[in-house]
Amino acid sequence: MTAQLRMAPETSTGSGAVSGAGLHALLAWMSPSFPVGAYTYSHGLEWAVEDGAVRDAATLQAWTSGVLRHGAGWSDTLLLVHGMRAAALGDEAAFRELLDLSLALQPSSERRLEATAQGDAFIAAIIGAWPPPGDTAATRLFARLTKGEAALARGGWTYALALAASAAAWGLPAGPVATAFLHAFAANLVSAAVRAVPLGQTDGQRVVNGLGTDVVALAATALQAPLDDVGGCAFAADIASMKHETQYTRLFRS
Repeated sequence: MTAQLRMAPETSTGSGAVSGAGLHALLAWMSPSFPVGAYTYSHGLEWAVEDGAVRDAATLQAWTSGVLRHGAGWSDTLLLVHGMRAAALGDEAAFRELLDLSLALQPSSERRLEATAQGDAFIAAIIGAWPPPGDTAATRLFARLTKGEAALARGGWTYALALAASAAAWGLPAGPVATAFLHAFAANLVSAAVRAVPLGQTDGQRVVNGLGTDVVALAATALQAPLDDVGGCAFAADIASMKHETQYTRLFRS
């Protein structure tokens, strides 16, 4: 499916401990306050609420767990891990191939917007406030992809691959990055449901807590899985994102 990747250094692909500075960066990047506009997207969940498929904490947890295990949660995390490996090696051809695959996997116009708008915003924030330190293969690749004639045009990034390039350039281990990414993905869906259902904040946090098993297990699996395991079967979520495009009253962009 993509070019074969050599084994990359453990510091940027493994499940080792993240440094204090790295943890500080990762917490900032995955925070709701990081300026990617995550709060404006529901990943089709707003239609599921309108349709009655998600109506309380139990149905929200079941829906979100399905998206994590069988939908974009899994696919994006696998692409993130493999993207970090390619970036750590400075393998631009492999990284661009993963970007193309990530874009091709978006099932609707709104999901593509969700992925690319957040990806572009993430890269802009990293360039402006969190420039990668040091001189490594990953920092040089980051510079090539973000500056000059080789720079990716607007809409060329996806959120998962923007994080992959940035995290590898910062030398972060893939295990904590994948876990943080999945947590942020799940927490954002829960936050959208708290507003759209609506749910109480405590119920929302119970759901986030209940999704912890999925988050931890999926992150660990993604570290070992081949790229051929990408893909899923979250058809209800994909159809919801398509239905959302013509929903009469909307709070969210997707």
